[in-house]
Amino acid sequence: MLFKNITILDQALQPKQDCYVGIKNGYIDYIGKKMPKEEYGESFDGRGKLLMSGFVNSHAHTPMMLLRGYGENLPLQSWLNDRIFPFEAKMTKADAYYSTLLGIAESLRFGITATTDMYYFGESIAKAVVESGVKNNLGVPLLCFSDEDLFQLDCYKEASALFSEYHNAGNGRLKIDMSIHGEYTSTPKTVRQMAEYCNKIKANLHVHVSETQAEVQDCKDRHQGYTPVQYLNELGVFENSTTAAHCVWLEEEDFIILKEKKVTVASCPISNLKLASGVCNVPQLLKNQIAVAIGTDGVASNNNLNILEDMKFFALVHKGWFSDATVTDVNQVLAAATEVGAKAQGRMDTGCLSVGKKADLIVLDLNSISMKPVHSLENNLIYAASGSEIILTMVDGRVLYDRGEFSTIDIEKVVYEVEKSKERILGEL
Repeated sequence: MLFKNITILDQALQPKQDCYVGIKNGYIDYIGKKMPKEEYGESFDGRGKLLMSGFVNSHAHTPMMLLRGYGENLPLQSWLNDRIFPFEAKMTKADAYYSTLLGIAESLRFGITATTDMYYFGESIAKAVVESGVKNNLGVPLLCFSDEDLFQLDCYKEASALFSEYHNAGNGRLKIDMSIHGEYTSTPKTVRQMAEYCNKIKANLHVHVSETQAEVQDCKDRHQGYTPVQYLNELGVFENSTTAAHCVWLEEEDFIILKEKKVTVASCPISNLKLASGVCNVPQLLKNQIAVAIGTDGVASNNNLNILEDMKFFALVHKGWFSDATVTDVNQVLAAATEVGAKAQGRMDTGCLSVGKKADLIVLDLNSISMKPVHSLENNLIYAASGSEIILTMVDGRVLYDRGEFSTIDIEKVVYEVEKSKERILGEL
């Protein structure tokens, strides 16, 4: 495909007008001001449009689409124990499959080309990812409340089997990560074993960390004063390439560890605000040169996958929380939602608009009312865009969403199946 006369957000996240961008074999093959001599097949008239790298959702639970709006106005532990866990206990593989497809469709609608997921029903999610054409780093979370060995646990057996069968499936679009749900849902023995196993197979690792103040205090009470970051570090978790979700309640030594171990923090501002968990100290993370990406979390605590909303909250909440209007500038936000997230997934071949990178790209309509006038295109993207401006999403050069149409998902069937699942589960509770 050849994009003609289009505005781009280049590798440095700076806008350039009237460009040509050629896509070949899933890669960005040409970027220039002149029409390329090479033939790229179908052309796209880019006048009044913006082409940029697709967004990476760095922390999500995609099959939780079924729970959108189900557990409202509750603190985290009540939300989990009284609403979420009982509902999830009734879910089947088919429920998870169709719910994942619904989440993928919503992600594509809002320009998300890759997601880092943590959830059960791994094979159902893997099937949906491979069939739909998106990118995903999938981890089945470790949960253990007994003295069992890791290798006896069903969650380990599922994760190991998934890694053997699906890691790098779909021409590398699906990567299987290892995952630890959190300090408070596992044991030191199994956490250490998972860290060692993950290191052995050279997988990425994904874990919830310091989401609430109570979580941190309870961890200290259980583990000789260690915070969750210190505890996980002692057990070897951060010897792996790790995405640590939330990190709302960090202490001074935690910042030192996260920097030293090159951990990426996935900040989820809307979810953390909705569950009254607090605000991640992103300015301090950035000051310490710790990589920060952006996640939506699941729709049960967001309640959508419109990552542009999270990007706006990410840009705004720290200004108010820390009484400093100069923190988290728009380029930091754009980088967190694109290149930083891609690198955290281990995808060095994407995340920016550059020749030789994978064509994981989105197109926005700059003629939308919300994008006029333009003093700074980057400012408009973060502070004015609503998501309705996104008209096309492609992954590996393949158009998966185009002006309301999904090329790989039967959206009517998916919506029907999800509604059917919801009614059945509610009837069983």
